[in-house]
Amino acid sequence: QVQLVETGGGLVQPGGSLRLSCAASRSVFSFNYMGWYRQAPGKERGLVALMPRSGNVNYADSVKGRFTLSRDNAKNTPTLQMNNLKPEDTAVYYCYVQFPAGGILWGQGTQVTVAS
Repeated sequence: QVQLVETGGGLVQPGGSLRLSCAASRSVFSFNYMGWYRQAPGKERGLVALMPRSGNVNYADSVKGRFTLSRDNAKNTPTLQMNNLKPEDTAVYYCYVQFPAGGILWGQGTQVTVAS
């Protein structure tokens, strides 16, 4: 049973940067999709960035040009570099991996708060 744990969240001022990482309890060898979702208070969980096997990352319009999704080559889990953060980016961020057989894993979430 694989578990995902996000790290790197915290409090940052507008315009600042954070890098989120996703640690797996055991190696991920193959995936259909990996990426990040987020959920702000009172809102549904929504896509931040998603990488299929092709490596062609799909970004939410609200984060294009500011966030970069990369794959941790050692672990096959997603990292998220977040630059020029805005208060509206405040949310709990969740690591996501979908396996070829269709299984889905979610991390427990890490809080990102953007405020001056």
